[in-house]
Amino acid sequence: MLDKLQIVKQRFDEVSDLIIQPDIITDQKRYVELNKEYKDLRLLMDKREQYIEFTDNLAEAEAIIADGSDAEMVEMAKMQYDEAKEGIPKLDDEIRVLLIPKDPQDSKNAVVELRAGTGGDEASIFAGDLFRMYTKYCEGRGWKVDTVDYSEGTNGGFKEIQFEVTGNDVYGTLKFEAGVHRVQRVPQTETQGRVHTSAATVMVFPEAEEFDVEINPKDVRIDFFCSSGPGGQSVNTTYSAVRLTHVPTGLVAQCQDQKSQHKNKEKAFKVLRSRLYDMELAKKNEEDAALRGTMVTSGDRSAKIRTYNYSQGRVTDHRIGLTLYDLQNIVNGDIQKIIDELQLADNTEKLKASDEHL
Repeated sequence: MLDKLQIVKQRFDEVSDLIIQPDIITDQKRYVELNKEYKDLRLLMDKREQYIEFTDNLAEAEAIIADGSDAEMVEMAKMQYDEAKEGIPKLDDEIRVLLIPKDPQDSKNAVVELRAGTGGDEASIFAGDLFRMYTKYCEGRGWKVDTVDYSEGTNGGFKEIQFEVTGNDVYGTLKFEAGVHRVQRVPQTETQGRVHTSAATVMVFPEAEEFDVEINPKDVRIDFFCSSGPGGQSVNTTYSAVRLTHVPTGLVAQCQDQKSQHKNKEKAFKVLRSRLYDMELAKKNEEDAALRGTMVTSGDRSAKIRTYNYSQGRVTDHRIGLTLYDLQNIVNGDIQKIIDELQLADNTEKLKASDEHL
């Protein structure tokens, strides 16, 4: 393990030197990349120091025990030995996970899109429930949630809603939510008390920086229209809402959340960049998934990933076979346990793949 960490230390020293170079500081993209790498490597350096301390303590304790001349020292050495013996395997596992190559997208902010699927009005209500679940979860993590665009359903909820989430490691956390979510319950609109199954699709894009994707202005058609949502007298009278169409790909991004046309245009461009970036990323993810045979982040947006069953009070994530009888708390934003299990499964797959390459 120390041999591997010595290679990491060489890279850490190299990066530490690079981020203070004037030509790197002026190159925004390179500077941001190196800063992220520095933070990740700093964490590994702290673990390396702990690891060295444990191995030194182990060697020292063994020497004192072997000498055996001072009973009090031997007693203390045995405690030191036990602590190191117990600590090294745990630290070893932590370091192995940290040594898995980081997905550079994970630290980015995210654009999340929820769309009501099969199930009519009930699917829209469910999309609204998911939006509230994610909003509460994100706010609990100290992340900022900002609505970009939405289309309301007839009986509440949303036909679709798009929002951006800003904070630390947002995409790396929320990417596991992408896929089809199903709900099984008696709808508010049902008079016979029958259980219906409805669905909503969750899409999660890493938010692209300007230097990630260059958009030629000539490729974008810009349309202005009246907002249709709440917002007082200016609604339906001012052309503040913006729709962008990327002609080469046919991708559309629109924003009507702000009263200012300029702010809506800025937000819509952010979403368009993220969609274009995600198209490229989706191709790569499919290749990676095929290579790893992964179930956790397959990139297949038509895959049914989770079921929320109200009559049994359970939530099941089909990718890892996890069932929790805690539906009420989960729909109120307590989804960390599910995300932790998915990240663990993903890391296990990555570790297996990296071990096979060694």
